[in-house]
Amino acid sequence: MARLLIVVGLLLAAGGALLMAGVPLGRLPGDLVLRRGNVTLHLPLATCALASIVLTLLLAFLRR
Repeated sequence: MARLLIVVGLLLAAGGALLMAGVPLGRLPGDLVLRRGNVTLHLPLATCALASIVLTLLLAFLRR
């Protein structure tokens, strides 16, 4: 449990550092924004795929 909390804390710190550095998380190429009149739909396809890959690798690393 302690190792999981440390890893989550490090991931949050790394994400904060990336946002402060100006990395456009949430606005990657492949994320779709559909606008029709006064309705806007955001479909973060590339962001979800990236998050899935990162989490899969992280969980595989923690299982060992």
